[in-house]
Amino acid sequence: MNESSLTPVYRALFCDLRTDQIVDVLPLTDAKFDDYIGKAGSLTATVPLPEAALASRARAALRPGRTAVWLERGGDIWWGGVLWTITPACDEQGRVTVQFQAGTFDSYLDHRILAHGLAGTATDQFDIARSLVEHMQDQPGGDIGITLGNEMSGVRRDYAYPYSALGRVRELLDKLAQLTDGFEWRIHCFRDARNRRVKRLQLGSPRIVAGQSDLVVTHPGQVVTYSLPTDSTVQANVWVARGEAAGTDQTEESEPLTVEETAPAALADGWPRLEQTSDHSGVTDEATLRSLARAELARQNRPEMIPEITVTLDGTITPALLGAVVRLRIHDLWHPGGLDRPYRIVGLAVNPPQRTKPETATLYLEEV
Repeated sequence: MNESSLTPVYRALFCDLRTDQIVDVLPLTDAKFDDYIGKAGSLTATVPLPEAALASRARAALRPGRTAVWLERGGDIWWGGVLWTITPACDEQGRVTVQFQAGTFDSYLDHRILAHGLAGTATDQFDIARSLVEHMQDQPGGDIGITLGNEMSGVRRDYAYPYSALGRVRELLDKLAQLTDGFEWRIHCFRDARNRRVKRLQLGSPRIVAGQSDLVVTHPGQVVTYSLPTDSTVQANVWVARGEAAGTDQTEESEPLTVEETAPAALADGWPRLEQTSDHSGVTDEATLRSLARAELARQNRPEMIPEITVTLDGTITPALLGAVVRLRIHDLWHPGGLDRPYRIVGLAVNPPQRTKPETATLYLEEV
């Protein structure tokens, strides 16, 4: 994938998901990858198979559902996840390739449910999050090597996750994080001081924070393109949340628990009434449901802004900056007086260098 000695070298390591032992290192073309706070990222790439020996190696290494993929850039870990799909294909010239798609390691949590009920009282929400991942990895065949820290959020909660609800670990973590005074989480992939590949449960309350000082990017300058959409279609100043009926007698009809939360200040400020709803399966406690509704309302009480900028990679932008603050400065026809505003990086998509295109990254931002 490198065209010259000045072009950064990308290398994909294919490992056993449970042991992380390297199975093979294969050449890639057309690689694209991304990572986010709040949702799973992905990697798509193609392995060219010009001869039988490489095809044999690829068949052994590319095993969907049990292969881990680590993407290195210049020796540093830039992405890690689980191989989920492969598509061998042959074109009209007889050239054989296999395209694959992988999801960041948190995508594995979508495929795991609790083995038994979990419950506790007055527990720090970070300890609850860690207990969910620890429980998942304690089951036979379930340990994929996610490491846990010991940070605390200072927010204590009661919790109960019955086995009968068949809750998926990813869903339970997301719902816990979305409560009022909640947190952010992701699986952070990096190489530690002993040169080991690490997948760490990273927790941040109320947000994940990275970097010590604002990184400044400018247009014209390092910013190649930008897009600053403002979307009011998802805005709300009234939120109605629906849970489940508290009764357990299936022979009796019962209405699901429903609560409404309002932002009166927005209505007093002249905004028209804008309503949104959400469903929360398994929630039968009114206080929990109201906490979810208030958190949703706080997130959606203003028009949604998800700016994105595409920048050239010059050594200052890396995936380790997810959660960091970047200061965006723009001076053009739409911003004749100049824009100078801080944003937080919540997502990053990288396009490695190709024959005719430089290496770039698209940063997804949120207001701070």
